[in-house]
This record gives sequence, structure tokens and C-alpha cells, in this order.
Amino acid sequence: MKLKLVFTAVSLSFASLSYAQEATPLEISGSVDTYYKYDFNKVPNNIKTSFANDHNSVSLGMIDLALKKTTGKASFVGELSFGPRGQYRSLVSGDDNTGSDFNIQNLYASYAFTDKFSMTAGFMGTFVGYEVIPPTGNFNYSTSYLFSAGPFQNAGIKGTYAFTDKISLMVGLFNDWNVYQDMNGVSHIGAQLAVSPVEGWSAYLNVLSGKSDGAVGTGTILDLTTSYQATESIKIGLNAADYSVDNDGGGYSGAALYLQNAFTPAISLGIRGEYFNAKGTDGAADADVTAITLSGNLKSGGLTFIPEVRFDNGDAGGFLKKNLIDASKNASQFSLALVYAF
Repeated sequence: MKLKLVFTAVSLSFASLSYAQEATPLEISGSVDTYYKYDFNKVPNNIKTSFANDHNSVSLGMIDLALKKTTGKASFVGELSFGPRGQYRSLVSGDDNTGSDFNIQNLYASYAFTDKFSMTAGFMGTFVGYEVIPPTGNFNYSTSYLFSAGPFQNAGIKGTYAFTDKISLMVGLFNDWNVYQDMNGVSHIGAQLAVSPVEGWSAYLNVLSGKSDGAVGTGTILDLTTSYQATESIKIGLNAADYSVDNDGGGYSGAALYLQNAFTPAISLGIRGEYFNAKGTDGAADADVTAITLSGNLKSGGLTFIPEVRFDNGDAGGFLKKNLIDASKNASQFSLALVYAF
């Protein structure tokens, strides 16, 4: 009973403090996207990354809606998405496992105890990796193998401490990957060291480790994400990661290099080169794939038009030929995407 009274008193104190402090207006942002893709082998989902799977079809991405508000030292973020990209192709299923009734990308609250230390709890887009689910956060419309292989969301609680304006550290406890409610309990520990050595350069060293449901051993991801704005027009990015599971449980490793050049504020061209290795389990051979993606970004106001060509090559014959039966070492596709941010 005493403990309950203490929690009640603390809650009322925080509530009183929040109302006494100035609140910012509710921020609303988001995006909508649609695309057309043509696979040159005429095979849907021939390149098995997360999105833009359809062939010779004008198809939906998603509508994404994000809400954010800050009151004093407290803040929250809620983000909903509707459509294939933001539902069954990237999010966990709801309680009835239909795969279409749980549309939350982010749902978390934060409190800044000091200017240097804050804590956040809830369901959050992962801190691992370079690319994200909303297309407004990526230059290329199709996503990398590293993005698709890693976590999409991490539900948990984390604390972040800023040692300086250039160095910060996050440490947290999380559920299993992409699980908003973990029946097996909190199972992972994660951390992120963020550094900004010079203006225009940021780097993140990430680690996430724990045992997933049904896994043969503990899995650990080591991930480096960095980007450098070399000039006003040239940007360079790199994502390198390794995921290993104890007891020969497989995993993956790889690296993706991003080069982008803005010829004008409205016209940019970028290339992504990636090498990805899926580790074999129980002595099975690894499967390697390389991919080159060339994308344009043509902007007008909130609208971005993204023409894109992609060429993938795998040594294990992981693609299909036009007859949908024979394996192929190569796959290529062309796509046109429209993304509107608001």
C-alpha cells in the first residue's frame, strides 16, 4: 500500500510539473508513397528485400502519420502507418496474427532528467542500421539486404547520456526483435555510441545481443553506421554489420556504401553498392550476393520522384528465371516511385 501511495504521489508530482511548464504545439508529419516496378525476369519479389515487391504494377507503399509533442521535459512520439510497406511487410502482427491490424511504427515517451541525460520507453524504430522504414528517410526507394536482415523495431527502455555535444552513449534493455509484447520476457541488451568528430560527419557504433525465441544460441549484432557531408553537394555513407549466433546458428555480415551528389537543390543522383553474406547453419555453405542500385531524386516542394535501376548478383542462384522454375544468379529491376512528405 505504501509503495502504491509513493507511485501515486510521484505521478501527481510529474503531472503538476508538466502542466506548470510550457507545452509545445502538437507536431504532425508524415508521408505517402506509391511505385511502379518492372522485374526484367518478370518475377514478382525476385529481389527479396522488404519493399517494392510487385512486378509490372502500380502499387501502394504506405501512408505514414507521425505525432509528436513536448511539455517541459516530457515528450512523446506516436507514428502510424497504413499500406503494405508499413504493415505486413515491415511490422509485427497483432494479437490475432492477421498481419494487418497492428500499424504502429513508433509509440514511446521520453523524459529529460537533465540537459545531458534522458530516458525513453516504448516501441521504437530500431537504432541498428542505416536505412529506415519510411521512404522519406532513405535516398534509394528499394532497401538493402542489411536493412531487411536486421531488426525493424525494438520495444524496451533506454537511457541516453551526452558527454559532450559530439559524444553520447545509449544503453537499453529490449524485447526480442520486432516484438511489441514479448511473452518470454525482456531478452536483449543494446547500446549505441554516437560521435560527431567534425561538422557534417556522424558515426554510430551499435550493438544488440540476446537470445531470440526458438534460437539455438545467443545472437549479437555489431553495426557501424556513418555518413559524411563532404561538400554542399556530395554525401558519403557507410553501413557495415555482422550478426553471429552461438552454436553455429547462422547470421549474416555485409557492407553497403552510399554515394550521392546534388547537382541542384531539386536534382540528385545516388548509387548504393552492397555486399551481403548469409551465413550457413550447421556446416552449410554461405550465400553471397552483391547489389548495385542507381537512384535519382527529383524534388518539387514536398514531392520526390525516384527513378531507379537495380542489379543483383548471387553465387547461390537465389533468383528465378522467366519460366519461374530455373534458378538464376542474376536479377535486375526498374522502378519509378512517388514520395510526398508533409
